[in-house]
Amino acid sequence: MAVTETYRAAIRTLSQDAWLALRNIVRQKHRSGLGLTSVAAGVAALILAGGFIDWIYWAMREDTIGSRLGHIQIVRAGYFDKGAADPFAYLLPNNAAVPERIAHLPGVKAVAPRLALTGLISHGDVTISFLGEGVDPGLESPFDRFVLITAGRNLSAAESRGIILGKGLADNLGVKVGDQVVLIANRRSGGINAVEVSVRGLFSTVTKAYDDSALRMPIAVARELLRVSGAHAWVVILDSTERTDVVADEVRAVVGAERLDVIPWHRLADFYNKTVALFTKQVVVLKLIISVIIILSISNILTMSILERTSEIGTMMALGARRRTILRRFLAEGAILGVLGGVIGAIAGVGLAIAISAVGIPMPAPPGMTRGFVGEVRVTFPLVSDALVLAIVTTLIASCYPAWKASRMVIVDALRYVR
Repeated sequence: MAVTETYRAAIRTLSQDAWLALRNIVRQKHRSGLGLTSVAAGVAALILAGGFIDWIYWAMREDTIGSRLGHIQIVRAGYFDKGAADPFAYLLPNNAAVPERIAHLPGVKAVAPRLALTGLISHGDVTISFLGEGVDPGLESPFDRFVLITAGRNLSAAESRGIILGKGLADNLGVKVGDQVVLIANRRSGGINAVEVSVRGLFSTVTKAYDDSALRMPIAVARELLRVSGAHAWVVILDSTERTDVVADEVRAVVGAERLDVIPWHRLADFYNKTVALFTKQVVVLKLIISVIIILSISNILTMSILERTSEIGTMMALGARRRTILRRFLAEGAILGVLGGVIGAIAGVGLAIAISAVGIPMPAPPGMTRGFVGEVRVTFPLVSDALVLAIVTTLIASCYPAWKASRMVIVDALRYVR
């Protein structure tokens, strides 16, 4: 019973402190307005900058998954370490039972075979090397929107001899849509093999170096060229990228007896991971800058408020207010400024993010990429909540010294101030 009464008394005291702090904030309209503006501007800036970087993460992630990696790749153990030196030793069995079991897992849209190969492509008097990939056009159709076809059309199961070339490779080779080219590659049994195919389309991804050497073909053509069956990888396509790790664990349970590696996309996306690491450091620096601005502005505002209210503080202490009461009330002022400024900044930041995303942010092609893009600001709940927490924590930190200074005043000196 005594604990309950003590709890209620504490709630009443805190409510009274918050009410008086709010009245003081309202009373000092000019200084409070400056404080709220600085906090709100910092929160809005953090939401806009963080939201733009989050959108870059999301767009790069989805493009990397859609244009090249898929969500999960299933390969023979050691394929990504040693497969380039001896690709024929790491072929998966031409067994449909395992992919069918994986395809029935929750969240899996398709399981598509891929066969990697290298060789030479020839057109007229020009012959250059290529980095190729045999895919199943029907199974990989969910990713068609991520491959930008700059000319012609994408792969189709209806045209078994049609391939698509990276734009850079087509430019170097001097071919256009409809031209006939010859693909040459080493066979598994030794010797070389060649097939004649037609250029069905030209494509572009986010990576220029890849487009300069890449081509894609129906997997049946790749198998005919190499004289093999099977594939190097089974690529798992999911409904949601967020479920990648969960589904990867389920896939491992399915293929455990087969001694296969199950590799999620983020272990293969080296460029994406390095970009995230770089931008994350930039966001940390931005948070530090905004925190310093808020701390300096709120600390200055509360310090000036204390100087102006020195006599008032002395009167409160003379009437029996304890030092901890003065401390609590000034901390409450800082916290309320942080909450109000954070909410105002969050509303303004989200509103601006929606407006900016509707218009779009034209961006030039970054280094190493083939095309520019129209950016957006992607606002998420964690981003907004982090910005609000930053506003409240920094204003509380900024309030500590002014509040402590006010609570340590000598009553007599405070009462005689400016008299």
